[in-house]
Amino acid sequence: MKIAIVCYPTFGGSGVVATELGVELAKRNHEVHFITYSQPVRLALLNPNIYYHEVNVPEYPLFHYQPYELALSSKLVDMVKQFDIDVLHVHYAIPHAYAGYMAKQMLKEQGIDLPMITTLHGTDITLVGNHPNYKTAVSFSINNSDFVTSVSSSLKQSTYDLFDIKKNICVIPNFIEIKENTEFNDTPCKRSAIASKGEYIVTHISNFRKVKRIEDVISIFYGIQKQIPTKLLMVGDGPEKERAERLAMELGIYDKIIFFGNSTEIEQILSYSDLFLLPSETESFGLAALEAMASGVPVISSNAGGLSEVNENGVSGFLSDVGDVKNMTENALIVLKDKDTLLKYKENAKKVAEKFSIEKVLPLYEDLYQQAIELKKKGM
Repeated sequence: MKIAIVCYPTFGGSGVVATELGVELAKRNHEVHFITYSQPVRLALLNPNIYYHEVNVPEYPLFHYQPYELALSSKLVDMVKQFDIDVLHVHYAIPHAYAGYMAKQMLKEQGIDLPMITTLHGTDITLVGNHPNYKTAVSFSINNSDFVTSVSSSLKQSTYDLFDIKKNICVIPNFIEIKENTEFNDTPCKRSAIASKGEYIVTHISNFRKVKRIEDVISIFYGIQKQIPTKLLMVGDGPEKERAERLAMELGIYDKIIFFGNSTEIEQILSYSDLFLLPSETESFGLAALEAMASGVPVISSNAGGLSEVNENGVSGFLSDVGDVKNMTENALIVLKDKDTLLKYKENAKKVAEKFSIEKVLPLYEDLYQQAIELKKKGM
């Protein structure tokens, strides 16, 4: 199949998932075309089946905001015709599904019926998409997609609750590449550069937005380090980073925390982490938690949104109510109380993550693409 993928090319979960999906599809000999405004951060153009097409938005003084949707829909039309694309897969309802619909209509006038699949990731539904200025357009875009998927049952229900949706939404969870690794913390040199012998390493990775409750991360770590020698790795960047740094200074633990900023070395960082913290206000899925679990890192998280579908309470880690820092701290101490207990949770985390392996999830997308293509061939 020839598949066009539209996504945000950033460090966010939806862009990462879309990129990894395209890379895996290319490995299976599908021809994959990424169409976006810059090269996705995790995309390596070394596979002959992967193409990247940049969307250029001309700047005119007339426009206060440059019309990206217009440029994207035009680029989609050109690429579909040039490369004879079979199916379009857009990640995020706005603006991608909206631009995809416009491209479909332009192509239809030229005798091309292009099937479009829209994958909902979270913020496009629960935050941005639910804004009154966008709600009508989001509903329209979803209802005019040929197939719609969401990354969790929780997000699927939220979509039905918040919008007037008449389409059936299929749940296809996010996925992870499970790598064989017989040793946890297999990079001793890097680990010793961060933590002293006998110190545990606790990690948090996010975009440091308010919804991630970054101050809760600092507060949980504060409780942990009072009882167990621990270092905290804060990976990512965003508007809440300064508040987190200030709180760490006020609590007198700033010297026990390393703020990395955005990093492309997530796999290495997780390889020597012992515990992952994700106390978010809401998570449509919790890809960061899954990435941690796949690396054998147990997770202490809130029970918000789709997190309970990923992190199994008492098995791969623990779930707590949003904002319950005390309970999260207690659960973290249960995991870290001794090496045997920690090893058990590490092994369990990896086993739970295997349910979301790319080998199990990718065929679900391939089947959906094929269904969409067959329906168009039948003129339905």
